[in-house]
Amino acid sequence: MGYKVIFWLCFIISFTTFAQIKHGLRDESGRHIIPRGFVVNTNDGKGEVFFDSDDYMRMVRMGANAQVIRLELGKLSAFPGGKLDPNYLLKLDSLVTLGRQSGMKTVFKMTVYGVDKFVWEEFWLNKKQQYNTYIDAWKVIWKRYADDTSVLGYDVVNEPRKLTMDISYNDLTEKYLIPLYRQIIDESQKINANKMILVQSVFMNKGEAIDNNQYAEIVAPINRKNVIFAPHIYQNKPDLVKPVMDRFDRESDMLKAPILIGEWGFPTFATTDTIMDGRIGQLKYQEMYIKTAEVFDRMGVGSIKAWFLGNTTMQNFMPDGPSTWSIFSDKKAVGTIERKYITDIIARPYPQTIAGDIQTFLFHFATRTLDIKINTDNSKGTSTIFVGANRHYPDGFSILIDTDVVLFYNPLKNVGLEVYKCPKDFVPSNIIWDEKTQKITILNWPKDKKTTAVKIVPGLRNFK
Repeated sequence: MGYKVIFWLCFIISFTTFAQIKHGLRDESGRHIIPRGFVVNTNDGKGEVFFDSDDYMRMVRMGANAQVIRLELGKLSAFPGGKLDPNYLLKLDSLVTLGRQSGMKTVFKMTVYGVDKFVWEEFWLNKKQQYNTYIDAWKVIWKRYADDTSVLGYDVVNEPRKLTMDISYNDLTEKYLIPLYRQIIDESQKINANKMILVQSVFMNKGEAIDNNQYAEIVAPINRKNVIFAPHIYQNKPDLVKPVMDRFDRESDMLKAPILIGEWGFPTFATTDTIMDGRIGQLKYQEMYIKTAEVFDRMGVGSIKAWFLGNTTMQNFMPDGPSTWSIFSDKKAVGTIERKYITDIIARPYPQTIAGDIQTFLFHFATRTLDIKINTDNSKGTSTIFVGANRHYPDGFSILIDTDVVLFYNPLKNVGLEVYKCPKDFVPSNIIWDEKTQKITILNWPKDKKTTAVKIVPGLRNFK
């Protein structure tokens, strides 16, 4: 059974309720949502990139319920070298439609690619009314998708820079970035006040990172509604992931905005695909990504991984040689050959949409066990859990709900969920396995308005 995940405008975040994770988002029915997905590029640096429905199904089968489409400023604006391209808008329409049909929400993220030259130092001073030109580019998108409920919102300034500007990061943030965010939000909300605005912090110059984190702090509140804090984290020192996320957590408190990690995952190098070595190869990446994923899940934050691409080119951003953020190793833009040493961590099981409140969740990689604790509320609708059985449970899995319900899936039979244990007053067909999307849908929880423990464990009839 397919299921279309529905985010919507009334995102709620509880900073005071002890019994639930802090950063979970809410849909219009009050269901708890954990967004995950990928950055979708319209251009890979060598030319146009085009995706089809099979690519989107691959995303779904990797746990995606959201996409972030990376916009090119040069195809939307009047900056030098830029021009509004009607064909580009049609391309964006097709990506939004593919996402919607796959049960995903869309976020648009603006990059400064495609103009002759974007000079951040001149942009901040705004002497040529660059802010208005930038906002006009956004208005094209805001007006086009104002009534499209599958478009969640807009990541309005991607990785803003200081570069050679003679100013501190704190002053740049407080005097320029925060006022710009307020201006952008105010203009956006004139068109549709219910769309979410995602905000980031200043990308620091090389060599100026703090705790190996290249992103400066947000130092002042924005004081606007419908804001999501969308920091990036590309951390290759696992012990620093939690301190960095704790800092983001404090910024989130000040902003009164939930966290959605806008990009994450340290890039892989040209040699990584061919080396297992735990110091520099795939085993190192597995551990690094696992420790990052565990921090995300303990906090209950959603996350977007860059990039849903193959290897048309390696880039020389890193001192250790050519590298890439792509999750496929094909030497073409649209890939199918997964870098499984990272994609198996990205595509880990998790509670995707829960009718009720998610208190905690965590996937234990060593035992392949997903633990979820929730407060159920059947009045809010159905729930979905992404399982990813094709990669995590080739030996089958069991789903345990408290001590009352044990169902299992046998991949050799492929007949859906079978019943091992179930109380007389619960209909087991309320729990449905969809092999195509790799999800479990729960139409109704066995116990309503109750604290409930849910487990996904490997093996058949596994109730220990």
